[in-house]
Amino acid sequence: MDADSLLLSLELASGSGQGLSPDRRASLLTSLMLVKRDYRFARVLFWGRILGLVADYYIAQGLSEDQLAPRKTLYSLNCTEWSLLPPATEEMATQTAVVSGRFMGDPSHEYEHTELQKVTEAEKVFDEEVVVQIKEETRLVSIIDQIDKAVAIIPRGALFKTPFGVTHVNRTFEGLPLSEIKKLSSYFHFREAVDLKNKTLLEKADLDPSLDFMDSLEYDIPKGSWSIQMERGNALVVLRSLLWPGLTFYHAPRTKNYGYIYVGTGEKNMDLPFML
Repeated sequence: MDADSLLLSLELASGSGQGLSPDRRASLLTSLMLVKRDYRFARVLFWGRILGLVADYYIAQGLSEDQLAPRKTLYSLNCTEWSLLPPATEEMATQTAVVSGRFMGDPSHEYEHTELQKVTEAEKVFDEEVVVQIKEETRLVSIIDQIDKAVAIIPRGALFKTPFGVTHVNRTFEGLPLSEIKKLSSYFHFREAVDLKNKTLLEKADLDPSLDFMDSLEYDIPKGSWSIQMERGNALVVLRSLLWPGLTFYHAPRTKNYGYIYVGTGEKNMDLPFML
């Protein structure tokens, strides 16, 4: 959700229980304005909160003029002091895949994982147990990146792509019409397209290259991983991810008000294919 309209966005997302105390809201409003100024971001998004056993991580992301350029991610434990996280890498994802369970809420906490490594000694090969330590901050970076790639979404038309390949906020976007809000094809993943590149020319024939340049939710696997509900007498559409419980997207039809927030434990629902 956009930090410039934080109070309204929190109100729209409150139907899922994603609320903040008044003092947290006040701290976020002030500190995110300072983050936008100090880091010279074009936009700042309040990404959400990852619940820990000792403390919670409040997450914000900074965007440049190109909306699909790599985003800068920051975290805070008190909504006042923000620390910049390093970019996510494939190595981080592989390293943290062995860690499960809740976050502690301490960035310096280290998880211990025992691995078997082959050791050669005197021309003999045998397995040796090695204890690998993984920092919670590394796991935090990896989980945020996974959630972003899987379930960060925007409505169709909210962004447009110029002929030069740069993506901007569409100032003429006035919200989705009521006839389109319940269709998964009206929502896109907020990242560079992955599946779109594999489509045939015939499948791309009806697409508008300036608007349909991201992957649509209708082809998400597993099918049924999104819940769409109308709230407030059809004045608000809410999408909830069943794959990453805690991710809520909201949009008021025929208005510019939309956004998403994640409030959860940072754990993926691996049982979803068996539940559908």
